[in-house]
Amino acid sequence: MKKAIIFFLLMFLVAHFTLPQGYRGKGRLRGFVFDEDSNPSEGVRVKLFSLKSQEGFETVTDAGGKWVAAWIRGGKWNIGFLKVGYEPKKISANISEIKRNPDIELRLKKIEGLVITEELKAELGKGNKLFEQGSYQEALEVYQKILEKFSDAYAISKNIGNYYFQMEKYRRAQHYYLEVLEKEPETNEMKLAIGNCYANLGQDEKALEWYNKIKFEEIDNQTVLYNPGTHFYELSKFAEALRYYKRAVDIQNDFLDGIYQLGLTHLALGQYQESIRVFESYLKGLRFLPQLAVLPRQTELELPPVLILVVAVVGHVKKKIMHQCIKLIRNFIKPYELFAWSTRVDLSTS
Repeated sequence: MKKAIIFFLLMFLVAHFTLPQGYRGKGRLRGFVFDEDSNPSEGVRVKLFSLKSQEGFETVTDAGGKWVAAWIRGGKWNIGFLKVGYEPKKISANISEIKRNPDIELRLKKIEGLVITEELKAELGKGNKLFEQGSYQEALEVYQKILEKFSDAYAISKNIGNYYFQMEKYRRAQHYYLEVLEKEPETNEMKLAIGNCYANLGQDEKALEWYNKIKFEEIDNQTVLYNPGTHFYELSKFAEALRYYKRAVDIQNDFLDGIYQLGLTHLALGQYQESIRVFESYLKGLRFLPQLAVLPRQTELELPPVLILVVAVVGHVKKKIMHQCIKLIRNFIKPYELFAWSTRVDLSTS
């Protein structure tokens, strides 16, 4: 038994001292990291770099804020302390391999909001690229690894929530969106995301409850306005929908999806002249889309059915308006010689 123990000890020593790392030696260093209130800071990444060997390694503080670097060579070392949400700190220390090195104690200062380091940004960019390419599972794995490495990077919960939303697991998505909202209670983006989850679950009242938590006058993004507007429209709350669509188009006057829905909403409210004006703007926007400029002769183009609806419905109210519709549709089609438009409306009407 004694021989076996000696054998394993020898194997350990041989393995240890034959390791290729140039920073290995007989020194030992210990430290403690606290926050501004003198509480131990767990999960701080401690990056040590030996100037002599030009090599280094990394360790992490435990629940007591303690970290240890053992079997390191003597000389000058640069030591960095990183934790998401705190100001990074760098120090230098001269390490002795003969005598005991004094403990290092320092405090990290908390920063308001989430601090995105270059490393975190690179990892997040990798995950987002996979998500955009449709590699959702791979993206999720990247996001989860980020949270394992940067435990305080709560904003990544939004990306994980987006994954579950894409997978139509709306309850699970809500859980992650709420995690972000707890840290940033004023963020409209998360309120919208939670509202969208309820909308997709068919819980319309809950969806509207969350949409109404968004301060309308503070919204400056057309997409954030468009989604609640569409939900109001689908619930036949046309006056509310109109309010959202109008602001979306005011923010971005070439936002075709918003213009299209705005025209539909005017039509639903019986505001026929206004709907014609909006749809005319929509057609003008379509005309300048690059893909339409290269269409070959006699290409079939499916224009939105709502244009047919305008002609059919509004025409019964006022024949003059119907003729305006026909005229603007004809003016749109002629420049591109698109003669195969599928419609029951007779464009030759005068």
